[in-house]
Parts: sequence; structure tokens; C-alpha cells
Amino acid sequence: MRTYGCQMNVHDSERLSGLLEDAGYVRAAEGDTPDVVVFNTCAVRENADNRLYGNLGHLRPIKMAREGMQIAVGGCLAQKDQGEIVRRAPWVDVVFGTHNIGSLPVLLERARIAEEAQVEIKESLETFPSTLPSRRESAYAAWVAISVGCNNTCTFCIVPSLRGKEKDRRPGDILSEVRTLVDQGVLEITLLGQNVNTYGVEFGDRLAFGKLLRACGDVEGLERVRFTSPHPAAFTDDVIAAMAETPNVMHQLHMPLQSGSDRILKAMRRSYRSERYLGIIERVRAAMPDAAISTDIIVGFPGETEEDFQQTLDVVRQSRFGNAFTFQYSIRPGTPAATMEDQVPKAVVQERYERLVALQEEISWEENKKQVGRTLEVLVAEGEGRKDDATHRLSGRAADNRLVHLAAADARPGDMVTVEVTYAAPHHLVADKVLSVRPTRAGDAWEARQAAPQQGSAVNLGMPTIGRPAPLPAEPSACSAV
Repeated sequence: MRTYGCQMNVHDSERLSGLLEDAGYVRAAEGDTPDVVVFNTCAVRENADNRLYGNLGHLRPIKMAREGMQIAVGGCLAQKDQGEIVRRAPWVDVVFGTHNIGSLPVLLERARIAEEAQVEIKESLETFPSTLPSRRESAYAAWVAISVGCNNTCTFCIVPSLRGKEKDRRPGDILSEVRTLVDQGVLEITLLGQNVNTYGVEFGDRLAFGKLLRACGDVEGLERVRFTSPHPAAFTDDVIAAMAETPNVMHQLHMPLQSGSDRILKAMRRSYRSERYLGIIERVRAAMPDAAISTDIIVGFPGETEEDFQQTLDVVRQSRFGNAFTFQYSIRPGTPAATMEDQVPKAVVQERYERLVALQEEISWEENKKQVGRTLEVLVAEGEGRKDDATHRLSGRAADNRLVHLAAADARPGDMVTVEVTYAAPHHLVADKVLSVRPTRAGDAWEARQAAPQQGSAVNLGMPTIGRPAPLPAEPSACSAV
């Protein structure tokens, strides 16, 4: 299973894996050539189609040499391109969209019997993804989708046309899933939606999201609640109050800015202005002085002048983000911005991008340095530290979602470790002082998963190695991909 794009795609991939395992497929062992390869694609990231067709091209000779191997392509790019994928890569067996991920096992079987490609794209949601089986990567943390789709019309974004209008789950269904996850050992959930704080629009309750956060506070055994991503235009004070007053809702907020220029925000059809955005930041920090705030910013949107860019830098300086995901604008076919005049030259975008990154790196480092000497409780994670084996460290996330590398301790992924921060870098903290370890149900669940016997191997699921095989390491090593 190869996943591109946002958290919603990651969540969908967990559902796709669960569907396939329910249908009798099993995950391919590391290094084995699988019988089924699934690409869950993104149409938002730059060169998404080039990456897909490049990977499909690499797979073609492998598929030709392996009788019965199948390739499926789903997700946002599949929803957008539909039959184009089979035209350009006729060795693909299945193409499915964002609205019918539950059809994948049936489409694979149909393609196998008919011996021809199956393309099925629905124009509206068939089944809410969270009602489908799931094969979660983590034993201790989980995504919980509360809505899908988007009612906004941002000129740079193609998501609404690919995922449709917002559809909300009922609160009872969400809380039932949360309780089930907690019963399975999960300590941390992230509420997921294209715009989580517009949750409730479909059943007419503007305060539904704040109520949902408070209801999560009543779930016994749930220690951490996060959410992503809210829209500044719909961000209300009742959500701030719910964050501040609900003990297990983390004081962490990821709220996209996109631009600090009101003129550019208007051109983007972002229905807020910089003053409103800064006002939200101010109120969040007044209620939660320890809140860690991160954002998304686009540099070089069509028509952006140096003055507009300076206004973005000014908002970044005032906001003091702990972290920012920064992007260079690039044309996305099918979006209104793609045909706007005054496209900014690539060299100008690159230079502005570098200045923004340098400023944010400086701010991130200064904010992280404030953590040195503080005591934090870290949820030990699996795969967060790319050099953990070499450095003999553990890695995990603090309550505010900062990445912490900590000294080796007798702790499992899912356990809680109390540490003292001894060093700060722009993108992580180091804690050489471990004060205590708290074993958890999540650690027990992780350990049980590790000890579970391998299931049967009728059909493999995964991604083959492409290119020259890597040499065997002299000692075991580990790495992770973000």
C-alpha cells in the first residue's frame, strides 16, 4: 500500500488495508514481491501525476513477469483522471475514486475474472469511510474521521471537486468509534476532517464541534485528543473554551494561514483576513498560554507582490508558530488559480520561500529553546526517530505534539515517559533525563500485536522494491518515512 497526500488519505489507506485483509489478503513480507499493489493518490501535491506514472512504469516489467499480479489506483488523482489512468498505463487492473473505497476487493475480483481493467468512479459518497474495517498502523494512536468533503471554494484547491460537499457523521457514531478504539488500547485520537470546526453544518448545529471535544473528555481511558484542520473563518470561541476546559484535549492547534496579505487571502477566497487570524491566535494563547500553534503557508500565489509577501512575514513574526508547513505555489489544473494572470516567476517564488523558511526556522528554534529544563510527558512512538537505533534513543510526542528524542528507557511504543528536556533544535527536542516510565494499556496492545502469530499468506499486499537491492546492513537499523 503506497499512500500520497494528506491525513485523510492515510486514514483511507488504513480502511483499504482493513477491507483487503477482511477479504483474505495479507500484508506482503518485507522484500517480497506482492501480488497486489495499491496506490492511494493525491491530486494536491506538485507533480502528483508524474510520481504515479513513474511508479507505474517501474512496476510494469515486474507485473509482466509475475502472473496474476494486480495493480489498483485510487484516491484523489484517480477521481480526477478516471479513465486517463488506464489509457496511459493499460497494465493497471483497477481504478477507483474517493467515494467508493469500499469497492476495492470486489473490483479486484471482477478484474481477475474478466481479465480486463475495472474503472469505477462514483460522484457521491457511497459509505462513510469510518464504517469500513480498518488495519491501523498504530496500536496506541488513531485517526477518527468526523466529516468528509468541503464546502469552501479556495481558488488554489481542487479537494471540493474530488471529495464533494461536506458530509458529517452523527456524534453518537463518532463517540462509539472512539470508545471502541480506547477498548482496543488506543490512548490518543485525532479528529479528522477537511474543516473539522465546520462539523455540524449538515445537521444544523454550529456549536457541534466544541460539544464533540467536550464529549471526548468523558471517554474513560482516552488520554489525548487532537484535531486537524480547522478553518480560521469558522473558528469560534466555544472551541477555544472546550480546548482549555477539557483535560484530555491537547493544547495544540494546527490552523492554516496560507497568506498574511488580505489582498491575497481575498484572491484565494479565504473568508477571513489577517486581523481575524491574529485575533484567534491571541485568544487561544490567553486561554492556554502553553499552546503550540502550527500552520500552512503558500508562497508565490498568483499576483503576490513583495509587499504581500512582507505582510505574510509580519504575521509569522506576530504568531510565533512552533512549526509551519510551507509550500511554493504551483499550478493545479482544474483550479481557478491555475488560469489567473500574474503568475509569479519560479525564481522569485524560490527566493521568497527561502526567506520564509529561514524566518520560521529561527522562530521554531527560539520557541523550542523555551522548553529546555521543562518536564514533559512523552507518548513513546514507533518510527518517529529515523536514527533511534544508531543513537540508542526512543522518540515520541509531547502533549503539544513536539517531537522528543529521549534517552533509552524500559518503555514500549504506547507507554508514557516523563522526561526533562536538555536540548532544543528547530524541529525536535532532546531529553537525556528520564524521570519515570508509566506502562499503559496502549503499550500492552503494541506488545500483543508484536507477539501475534503471522496470519496465512494466500495473497500478499504491499509495495515491491524498485531498483537495485540495498546491501544488507552490518547491524540492524531502522528508518521511517513522513
